[in-house]
Amino acid sequence: MSRMPVCGPEGPIRATAAPEGRRVAVRAVLFDFSGTLFQVAPYADRIRAALSQPVDDAAMDLMLSGLEAGLSDPGVVEAQRARDVSSKAHRHAFTTWYSSVPELAPIADALYAQLKAPECWVPYADAESTLRQLTCTGLALGVVSDVGWDLRATFAHHRLDHYFTSWVHSYEHNTEKPDPLLFDHACRELGAEPAQTLMVGDNPAKDGGAAGAGLRSFVLPGGATPGSYRGLEAVLRLAGL
Repeated sequence: MSRMPVCGPEGPIRATAAPEGRRVAVRAVLFDFSGTLFQVAPYADRIRAALSQPVDDAAMDLMLSGLEAGLSDPGVVEAQRARDVSSKAHRHAFTTWYSSVPELAPIADALYAQLKAPECWVPYADAESTLRQLTCTGLALGVVSDVGWDLRATFAHHRLDHYFTSWVHSYEHNTEKPDPLLFDHACRELGAEPAQTLMVGDNPAKDGGAAGAGLRSFVLPGGATPGSYRGLEAVLRLAGL
């Protein structure tokens, strides 16, 4: 695996010239999980499934507003620090957030169990077709995700696991993106140099940070609804297909 050049404030200290007239081909593509290939089922549906009694739309709106407000609660914000470096930290971060809404505190553990349940995740409409076209052309695929549990069961539930030959979960490495360790590990497993690898995600700092490890990166816009088209056809173009 080639090393990234050491950079000063203005750029690389040692100049390295690529072979003239040659474009480095993409040999591998890494994907983020949530917000990139999958989206979790709507919160309102999950809350209704976890509560023992039905709630009307007005009550649900108050609970959803409470979750929104909870994102700026100091205790919730603190719980998110290094959230994805371990399974324990991940559970703590999410259950702390759910519990910031009094009505949801009794079902915080149930909501977290839903988060890990394969059936609670919905692939985007263009996920499978994109993965199929990439693998049909011989590209190697991997998953690099900041997460607190093993994602293979979720991919298998939706029959998408067979497209991937590398699985890099942050909690298994005690670090989070954009730590180069995660991207380097995936590249080694796929047998591709960073310069030959494209990282696809939805977080500019974390997924876009793959560029700091020498990869190409493509960041999708946020806010896509579960099951919608994600715009993943752009990945095919970036991979030269």
